[in-house]
Amino acid sequence: MSRKIRVGVIFGGRSAEHEVSLVSAASVINALDRKKYEILPIGITPEGRWLSASDALKLLKERADIESLPEHILVPDPRKRGLVQLHRSSAESVPHPVDVVFPVLHGTYGEDGTIQGLFELADIPYIGAGVLGSAVGMDKVIQKQLLRQAAIPVVEDVWFLIHEYRKNSKKLIGSMERRLGYPCFVKPANLGSSVGISKAHNRRELEGAIKLAGEYDVKILVERGVENAREIECSVLGDDDPIASVPGEIIPSNEFYDYDAKYVDGKSTAVIPAKLPKSVIRKIQRYSIECFRALDCAGMGRVDFLLERSTNRIFLNELNTIPGFTSISMYPKLWQASGMSYGELLDRLIQLAIERHRVRAALKTAYRPKTDWFKS
Repeated sequence: MSRKIRVGVIFGGRSAEHEVSLVSAASVINALDRKKYEILPIGITPEGRWLSASDALKLLKERADIESLPEHILVPDPRKRGLVQLHRSSAESVPHPVDVVFPVLHGTYGEDGTIQGLFELADIPYIGAGVLGSAVGMDKVIQKQLLRQAAIPVVEDVWFLIHEYRKNSKKLIGSMERRLGYPCFVKPANLGSSVGISKAHNRRELEGAIKLAGEYDVKILVERGVENAREIECSVLGDDDPIASVPGEIIPSNEFYDYDAKYVDGKSTAVIPAKLPKSVIRKIQRYSIECFRALDCAGMGRVDFLLERSTNRIFLNELNTIPGFTSISMYPKLWQASGMSYGELLDRLIQLAIERHRVRAALKTAYRPKTDWFKS
């Protein structure tokens, strides 16, 4: 393109990770090269209202009164390929076109395939996994089932629906204690940033952890704890031929890498690259790429592992299809350690999104039968 590429950066959203998204978006917007890109900030409030203004990020961070601001929406019409202002006459409702969308939306309604479906209907290139990859990447239960089929090691788990637990909690608790023991981790199946996750050391803590997780999701995952585990992360970049970064190690400030340890207390540290044997590094990178492909991902992904200290046994914990992009986030830091700057990483992600859209746009979406049977 001879002109600047117009990038719609979408952030906020109806998610428990709303605040994390705002910080990630600020880092992305500040790092995009203004000589190459025209930036269209698109904020989504916790209630689901869409804003498009230069100060949308500032307004969401300050929790300002936005009711008087014009409301915009991305319409599922490929002829418009952009935002349209609501509550205007047809003459005033001129689309604000975008060339590519960068969804910096962590968690529900952003990382789970819902908004990716809207991008597909609108026929707009976007960064990251598609509808299927986003959905299975978000659902930790389905994700683990696919990883087992791909012969990628994961820890033993039990999952259930919260209504099943409420009907027969004693039986389920007993089953978890026999199969998993203590400690164990309790997670909402569809969420990130460690929101709603607890480590349980006994039955009382397990019951409290299930209650907490049930406030965020109807599907609950309980996993066997890997004692004294090292937390290793690896970044993946690409589409058909993805590559893996050097791995890094997180040393959490709390007993595990919970929300406070990630974002609040500032005491967790990262060792990049991780001090690991070369054979373990190669295996982590191989599992990362295999996981990326098994879950039908695209563009970017951060893969998290648990490494058993005594044996160096590797367990894949989860893949994040929209990893954090804050100044302290591991995804860009791992690529920086691998020789790719933050700005170069953003350039590459945008290129991948545009190229993937070009390839898919060449596919046929109509079929002409030999006879017009449907008219008879």
